[in-house]
Amino acid sequence: MDASRRDYLKLGMSAVAVGLVGTASQYSQGEQMKTNQELKLPPLADQDALRIATFTNLDGSKPRIGVVTQDNTLIDVEALASQRKVKLPFDSSSMLSFLHAGEPAMHSLHQLIKNTVKGSALLELSQVRLMSPIPKPQANIYCVGWNYLDHFDEGKDARADKTTKEYPTVPVFFSKGTQTMNGPFDSIPYDGSYSSMIDWEAELAVVIGRQGRNISEADAMDYVFGYAAFNDTTARDVQQKRHSGQWFKGKSLDGHGPMGPWIVTKNGVNLDETRIICRVNGVEKQNASYQQMYFKIPVIISELSRGLTLLPGDIIATGTPSGVGYSRKPPEFLKPGDVIETEVSTVGVIRNKMA
Repeated sequence: MDASRRDYLKLGMSAVAVGLVGTASQYSQGEQMKTNQELKLPPLADQDALRIATFTNLDGSKPRIGVVTQDNTLIDVEALASQRKVKLPFDSSSMLSFLHAGEPAMHSLHQLIKNTVKGSALLELSQVRLMSPIPKPQANIYCVGWNYLDHFDEGKDARADKTTKEYPTVPVFFSKGTQTMNGPFDSIPYDGSYSSMIDWEAELAVVIGRQGRNISEADAMDYVFGYAAFNDTTARDVQQKRHSGQWFKGKSLDGHGPMGPWIVTKNGVNLDETRIICRVNGVEKQNASYQQMYFKIPVIISELSRGLTLLPGDIIATGTPSGVGYSRKPPEFLKPGDVIETEVSTVGVIRNKMA
């Protein structure tokens, strides 16, 4: 690895992040985001960009798609289409249906939400429960390991497997099972009888918008639909020792993959201004920029798609910065009652309580 590139990518871990959104907030289990009212939305980089969410009413009505506006309201796509007698080219209850419908779906959505005024289709965020944008992924969540040099280095002493000493020349991939998906403000299950070493890993999630295989780096960004915040919550003892160093099970406990609070379409995010941050009980644990990723998104998509077809709605978690709990001295792990706040500065904040 080129030494100058290593130094550049490590630079800035202690830099002060500017324009961060959200504040740490603890809330009782089952209290469904009265903090929705407190959400601060980062400005979109393009006026045509959208924040697309999956939500349900507080009474538990069926999940459906909504568009979150800058003034903390949500446009109920299904209700608005019904009011205007518009037939949509996708199932308005399914983000996967919307993504698979491609450009016609995006065009119809833009046309539908023009000039939306007060009415039953326009809801306050405090009136809804935001779910994961993709509550039931169609396939395992693709993940990138060791994508920040400081994170690779910080884990050398803590890793049970000492065989990997040099930084990889291509991205390291693993996956999380679909049952790990969790909502942006839902509790993360804690089972101390199985693992007492639950760790945080704040990440930028990429949502694929087009089917592709053997995608070139030059074309890779054309396959990106948008971005969300994600936490690759990990049972370290299970990951490192229980299954001979196989990562899958330790990464795949139920609910250990909260995502959201929505998907910001690609044109709404300036990656060079994006920071990935984690706070636990209000204390900052991780803070790094997209620029510090060693393998950027085009490389990840290109390498992942070699001989493997990516589909609309596939999720790629792009790696976590340094500052995770198991590498700290002494190590720190999550316990019941802890609140984990995962922020992608150009997208938004998710908050999850261990319970």
